Amino acid sequence: MNETEFVDALNEIGIVLNDKQIEQFKVYYETLVKWNEKMNLTAITEKNEVYEKHFYDCLLASQMIEFSNQKICDVGAGAGFPSVPLKIVYPDLEIVIVDSLEKRIKFLNELASQLGLDKFKAIAARAEEHAQENKEEYDIVMGRAVARLNILDELCIPLVKKGGYFLTLKGRQGEIEHQEASKGINILGAKLEKMEKYNLPSDESVRYLILYKKIKETPNKYPRAFAQIKKKPL
Repeated sequence: MNETEFVDALNEIGIVLNDKQIEQFKVYYETLVKWNEKMNLTAITEKNEVYEKHFYDCLLASQMIEFSNQKICDVGAGAGFPSVPLKIVYPDLEIVIVDSLEKRIKFLNELASQLGLDKFKAIAARAEEHAQENKEEYDIVMGRAVARLNILDELCIPLVKKGGYFLTLKGRQGEIEHQEASKGINILGAKLEKMEKYNLPSDESVRYLILYKKIKETPNKYPRAFAQIKKKPL
């Protein structure tokens, strides 16, 4: 998917980029490739693949939920996916990225500077510790390619305010992961809102977008220490 095809594909799903946003995606790609030579941010570096498998894929989340003026936490965003592409398209979003690796945070802060992003913060912290200190803080919490859902749910759902949403982008085992995690998701105070199965235009591998709504407050004992979460998922 080249830049023109990217813009056209977004038009088809109701996202119209202006010249500034098109330039921001160019700068994003260039900055990502430059930093990827020094540290492992992504295995995907070919331009057409980055535009399709990262930028376009992340923006499909806009088909699940309205993004406007919300406070969002992106857990384990790595190279900024999915929150940075969403921030480019919806500049009024307040974004907080939590990642445990300091060097990735340095990249994200440099990226935000290059892109001219405001209302953007990247924090070097363990997700469960951030969740303990910021419970019920965010309108939307997201995670993509971080961990299996029965682990990711306990890192993310405690951060979501009642009435807010937990959105995860998953690969071909998305439905299986949902089934594994369904008991824990209920314990943590959320329920499945919708699940969408999809393919990218030039990639036949199956992906899932899964959206959960927070319907009650998470019990105070969650999240547990990560060793406990990993050893005995809910």
